[in-house]
Amino acid sequence: MSDERFNALEEKLAYQEDTTKALNDVIYEQQRRIDALEAICNQLLARLNGLAEAGGIEGGISETESQPPPHY
Repeated sequence: MSDERFNALEEKLAYQEDTTKALNDVIYEQQRRIDALEAICNQLLARLNGLAEAGGIEGGISETESQPPPHY
C-alpha cells in the first residue's frame, strides 16, 4: 500500500472517530434531557394523583369530566 493511500485512510479514520465522538456527545445530552423530563413527568403524575385523592376523584378524572360536552 502506498504512503499516500495509507495517509488518506488514516485521515478518513480520524474524521470518522471525530464524528462518532460528536454523535455520542449528542446522544448523551439527549438521554440526560430525557431522564430529566421523565423525572418531571413522574413528579407531576404523583402530584396529580395526590390532588385527585385529596379531592375524592378516582383515577384522577371524574365521570362527568370524561364525557364530552352535550354540544358534541
